[in-house]
Amino acid sequence: MRKPLALVAAVAVLSALAGGVAGGLISEKTSDQASYSTNAVVTGDKSSTSDTAAIAKAVSPAVVQIEVTNGNSQDIGTGIVLTSGGQILTNYHVIADATGNSGGTIKITFSDGRTATGTIVGTDASLDVAVIKADGVSGLKTASLGDSSQVAVGDQVVAIGNPDGLTGTVTSGIVSALNRPVKVDVSPTTTQSNGGFGLPFWQGDNGRSDQPSSGQTASYNAIQTDASLNPGNSGGPLLNSAGQVVGINASMYSSSGSSSSGSQAGSVGLGFAIPINAVKSVLPQLQSGQSITG
Repeated sequence: MRKPLALVAAVAVLSALAGGVAGGLISEKTSDQASYSTNAVVTGDKSSTSDTAAIAKAVSPAVVQIEVTNGNSQDIGTGIVLTSGGQILTNYHVIADATGNSGGTIKITFSDGRTATGTIVGTDASLDVAVIKADGVSGLKTASLGDSSQVAVGDQVVAIGNPDGLTGTVTSGIVSALNRPVKVDVSPTTTQSNGGFGLPFWQGDNGRSDQPSSGQTASYNAIQTDASLNPGNSGGPLLNSAGQVVGINASMYSSSGSSSSGSQAGSVGLGFAIPINAVKSVLPQLQSGQSITG
């Protein structure tokens, strides 16, 4: 059996600190359609430890665990509830083993212990994002999506996820840098053969390599954070001090490079999240059932 699904490992290039990503603002959903709002989930002092507790209490009910089973292997990741009717945002690589003819099944576990079967709604492998649907549910607590163009280096952030299957784990840190170029391999065959990790182009089994190990790759200009991210955090929220999702935790640097098991890599304070504004540029298409290729 495979170890719990890891964050896609490592980055291709790390470059200058600068800027953000422009875009609109999407917030809580009361149906399967996006609505737009600037409402904060919590308010208070950015540096307050009590605010971290308030954020965790407010947002954790909108964070789920995703398990993808394919044969004898099982991947574990995280998802963010978008609509009360069960649409959930996650990383493509979390559910890659359930795409196409892969044959995998998706199980979703909510914070209150309820479970549901998941189906894929739309995917964008090139950005490493996907929307899935929890079947037969209603009245779910939803997350509020913020504006990643307003994120600044030094901002306090909170991450919620399921590292190594430890459900509902909360970690905190700061934004370490912006616009870090990330390029990773997200193909199902790569994660199957590599303990759930996408292979970094810059550090393969035989040393430095600038070539992807497959044709299925994702790239984005990431928010870098020192909030602890570990295998299983994939697809979970990176939250600002108002409790709004400003990034999707998607990758991390691992000093061990490519790994044969999820337990061989852990947080070294170099985590990377896909800015939420980049996600919002494709989210309406994904929610409507489209899959983006190329």
